[in-house]
Amino acid sequence: MHLFLSLFYFFYFSLVGVYVMFMPQALTGFGYTNAQIGIVYAAAPFMRFLLPFIFKYYVKLNAKIYLLALLFTFLASLLFISTVHNFYLHLLSNAIFGASMGVILPYVETISLHQVAKKTYGKIRLWGSVGFIVIALWLGKINATPMETIYYLCLTAFLTWIFGYFVLAYETHKEEQEESDKGFSLKKYWAFWASIFLMQVAFGGFYTFFTIYETEQGVSKAFISYLWSFSVICEIAMLYYQGALLQRNLLTLLKLATFITAFRWLLLYLYPSSLEITFFSQSLHAISFALYHTASITYVFSIYTQKRLAQQFFLGISFGLGGGVGSYIAGLFYGEYLFLIESIITLLALMMLFVHDRRKQSIRN
Repeated sequence: MHLFLSLFYFFYFSLVGVYVMFMPQALTGFGYTNAQIGIVYAAAPFMRFLLPFIFKYYVKLNAKIYLLALLFTFLASLLFISTVHNFYLHLLSNAIFGASMGVILPYVETISLHQVAKKTYGKIRLWGSVGFIVIALWLGKINATPMETIYYLCLTAFLTWIFGYFVLAYETHKEEQEESDKGFSLKKYWAFWASIFLMQVAFGGFYTFFTIYETEQGVSKAFISYLWSFSVICEIAMLYYQGALLQRNLLTLLKLATFITAFRWLLLYLYPSSLEITFFSQSLHAISFALYHTASITYVFSIYTQKRLAQQFFLGISFGLGGGVGSYIAGLFYGEYLFLIESIITLLALMMLFVHDRRKQSIRN
C-alpha cells in the first residue's frame, strides 16, 4: 500500500542523511573552516525560506513545478562535484539544491496528508527514517572519502527524482481553497511561526556540527553513525506508534516535545564526553523530531485552507529560515557552550507556544 510514497520518503531522507550527517565532515576534508561550513549550510535553508513568498505571489506549486524541482535537485548535486573546491561556487550550488528541495517535500506532504489517515501517516513516513538510518550505517561502515560522499549524494538525489515522479500517481485531490494563496497570512498565528522558527534555530548546531562535535570528543566516525542510527531507530518507533497520540491536543504535544528538546540539548552540554548520556539524548529524537514534526505539519494542515502553501511556509520558516540562522550561528559560536545556547533558544520556542495558545483562545472568544 502506498509503495511509491514509501520509496520516495526512503530515498529523499537518504539524500537528507548524506547531506546532513556526512557532507559537513566532507567539507572539512576539502579545507573548509567551521565558519565557512556554517555559511554553506545556511544557504539551502534560506532558499527554502524565500520560496513560499515567491509561490504566494508569483508561482503556483503544481505538478510541473514539482517535476522541475526534482530535476534541479539532481543537477545541483552533480554541481557539487565540480564546485566543492571553490567556496563561492559551492555556496551557489547549495542555494540551488536548497531551493529545489524546498519545493519537493511540501508537495509530497500535502499529497500524503490527503491520501493517508492520521493513524497510518507515520507508518508511511517512517520509511524516510529507514532510508536515513541505512545511509548512516553504510557510509559509517565504509568510511567514505569526501569525494565519495558527494557521489552518494548524487546517487540518492537521482533515486529521489525517479521515485518522486511516481508519487504523482497519488495526485487525485483537487485542492479547494476558501481563500486564494494571496490571502495567506502569517500574522494571525505569528507566535506559532516564531516558535517553529526558534525550534529549528536550536537544531542548527545539531544538524551541522554534531558529527564534528563528537569527533572532537574522540568518537570514531563509525560509532557516530551508530549514534545517528540509534536516534532514527527511536524515531521510527515513534512514527509507527504515534497514531493514537495524534488524536489528542496537538498543541499540548508540541509543548511537551519542545520542552524535552531543551532538556536534550542541555544533556549534551553538561555531559559532552559521556557516551551513555549521548545515547540517551539521541533517544529523545523520537520526541523532539518525529512527534514534533508530525504534530506540527498536522496542526498547520488543520488551521489553514491553503494546504500546499502552508506546508511550504512550514518548511521555509522552520527548516529554511530557522535552520539557516541556526547553522550560521552555530558556525560562529561553535564550542563548548553551543548546546547550552541551543537549550536556551528551545525554551524561548516553548514560551512562544504558550503565547500562541493564549492568543488562539482569545481569537475564538
